[in-house]
Amino acid sequence: MFALVDCNSCYASCEQIFRPELRGKPVVVLSNNDGFIVARSKEAKLLGLGDLQPFFKVEHILKQHNVAIFSSNYPLYGDISNRVMTTLKAFSPEVEVYSIDEMFLNFDGMPWDLKDYGQQIKNKLWQDIRMPVGVGIGPSKTLSKLASRAAKTIPKCQGVCVLDEPHKWQWLQKRLPVMQVWGVGKRLAKRLERFDIHTVYDLAQADAKTLRREVSVNLERTINELNGIPCYPLEEQPPAKKQIYCTRSFGKKLTELLPIKQAVAVYASRAAEKLRAQNSLVQSIQVFLNTSPFESGYVSRSIVCQTPFPTNDSREIVSAALQGLASIYKPGHRYLKAGVGLLDVCDRSFNQYDLFHQGQSNHSDKVMRVLDNTNFKHGRNALFIGSEGVVQKWAMRQQYKSPAYTTQWSDIPVVIVG
Repeated sequence: MFALVDCNSCYASCEQIFRPELRGKPVVVLSNNDGFIVARSKEAKLLGLGDLQPFFKVEHILKQHNVAIFSSNYPLYGDISNRVMTTLKAFSPEVEVYSIDEMFLNFDGMPWDLKDYGQQIKNKLWQDIRMPVGVGIGPSKTLSKLASRAAKTIPKCQGVCVLDEPHKWQWLQKRLPVMQVWGVGKRLAKRLERFDIHTVYDLAQADAKTLRREVSVNLERTINELNGIPCYPLEEQPPAKKQIYCTRSFGKKLTELLPIKQAVAVYASRAAEKLRAQNSLVQSIQVFLNTSPFESGYVSRSIVCQTPFPTNDSREIVSAALQGLASIYKPGHRYLKAGVGLLDVCDRSFNQYDLFHQGQSNHSDKVMRVLDNTNFKHGRNALFIGSEGVVQKWAMRQQYKSPAYTTQWSDIPVVIVG
């Protein structure tokens, strides 16, 4: 059996943890640069606010209804997510972090009543972290995803749904459109209409071999999963990424090269950190730069450049990215966004070194360890590459950002007694 623990309106709930007066009130969280709504509390959804709505279009509605507005605070959300994961490890020896707000648990061999055990998980996460969650339990990952949805939308479930018998999951499947299945999007749902498949139940009863031949092997696995046959095992260690991207829109449109260079250096450094975290190397680096697609004369340029050898040294990666930027930057444009991508990433353990080049030196490894350890201990940007700049006037807008309650000493809430 699998359990899926899904944090309710994760980003909004994280903000409410340290602002308890906002519980039961409408809360929204905005995307980078305060551009779009990316998270809504239950109360905000009741106001008719849609996901990914442009902030400037609904700002007057938010203020009219006294909606609490927050800029994205990813360090806070990541830290709360880690606390949730740590708590869940007390309930199962095998936990897969599927996303920042979803974790799968292996319940095989659990001797306890699963409904009661799910309630214990739900209560523990609220007691220790103040994170509201839904818990879905089923014999496959796909069924546990459906159960998680039912846990959050059917009041009788009280936040926990167990689909442990065919008649239970079939009852739910008959009431859900096929797009509610994990991995079925709009395009695939439209394609399935040709096979007279409209509900989850229709898909579960379809001929798996035919759909494998007509669509894909993954759909065959999904059908098996919908019938209680697990095809997707728990992945405690996520596979290393083959590509790593870091992209951001600027806080304002930029025309001069210097601030754009600083931004690209920061993005390249962030990508290099992720590269080292998964013990990988890269030699091909993509850099892109574009203006706003909503303005006339839209410009979008990109280039792929090479480092001298496979590396995860931030200095080499930043240097290559800046060389690429110099070749695609053209004056006279108002640039809105830039990004850096690491392509054809390879596991360092299996890298085949060049006979005529020694590759990355031990000295580089030592320098990167000092950089990473210092920033881990003292906070990001305690040490950084000089080309990132000290004053970053290009930084994205975060007008409504909450304090770093759990990652900065200066932002830790203080309780005064007396």
